[in-house]
Amino acid sequence: MLCADYHNHPQAHRTDLPYSKKVLEPWALKAKELGLLDIALTDHDRYKDGFDFQEVWHLQERHPEIKIRAGIEMDNDPETSADGHRWVRENYDMLDFVLGSVHFVHDFPFDHPHYMKEYEKYDINDLYRGYYKNLRTIAATGLVDSMAHLDLIKIFNFFPTEDMTDVYDETLSVIKDRDISIEISTAGIRKPIGEIYPSKEIVQMAKDKGISFTIAGDAHTANDLCHNYDKLEVFLKEMNIDEVAVYEKHEKNLIPAFV
Repeated sequence: MLCADYHNHPQAHRTDLPYSKKVLEPWALKAKELGLLDIALTDHDRYKDGFDFQEVWHLQERHPEIKIRAGIEMDNDPETSADGHRWVRENYDMLDFVLGSVHFVHDFPFDHPHYMKEYEKYDINDLYRGYYKNLRTIAATGLVDSMAHLDLIKIFNFFPTEDMTDVYDETLSVIKDRDISIEISTAGIRKPIGEIYPSKEIVQMAKDKGISFTIAGDAHTANDLCHNYDKLEVFLKEMNIDEVAVYEKHEKNLIPAFV
């Protein structure tokens, strides 16, 4: 059994689910049912208006046996993220955890299935380079604790035709220099790519640099907490990863991955 789930969306990408006892309580109950010790609530920054610190803190008070972290996913949406990043800066001291992510390259929402045909307009190697450049930009803000789904760009099985090892290495060096973790996520298993983010190649490169890891299922309902964690357990064991990072007020603590 794994100890934590550090990427969760109680608002489920909706504007009609602002934080409340009704919305948040199922997440704590499911986490306890699963035996989790630590969870982070990380709705996208564009849904910040539905975020409520008091509701998160009240949830923690009702469930002291697990750690419930006030978090946010800070991404690079060209329409909303400037305001989202401002909100993160203003509320940074109250947040426990900031998850950095990239969902746009050249204003192209590359991971959205409605826009798959748009790939035809781009050189895949340029898209990969642009994606990792954007990851480095997010990492360099000084606001991020962990980087989400580090090879999300592979979601629809489009792969570079050129060697990207130097691009991966440069990106991981930026992450390491800022003592940021990277996320190992099961979200890709339920996407067309059908595998964990990031690849074993990238995870091994991160390990070699001494980068820490958070773990996550990227749930959008409480019932999806720890989605495909049986496969994540196998992955971590294959990669000889036995500890993961958790955060309180951005302070990293490494704890045993398995409980």
